Amino acid sequence: MIKRLKRLKFIITFWRFLPFLKEFFFSKQVESHKKILGTLLILTYVFFPFDLIPDYISFLGIVDDVVIATFVLDWMIKLAPESLKEKYKL
Repeated sequence: MIKRLKRLKFIITFWRFLPFLKEFFFSKQVESHKKILGTLLILTYVFFPFDLIPDYISFLGIVDDVVIATFVLDWMIKLAPESLKEKYKL
């Protein structure tokens, strides 16, 4: 239950992750292989969207896209150095 609440909070506050993502890719604190891995995750999802629920099923079709995007962003946060996480309060 707590994990679901954290994921919901993450989705609602997505806007604050945009500066984090920018700094993640342009910061010298983040190792190159982590940047490459993050890029590959994003590109894989963009080019091969994993639809657990087809998008034509109204609201539910979008939910699976949000969940997968959340997993990708959460994984990128785990890769980030502590100083970057603290700066953006993640």
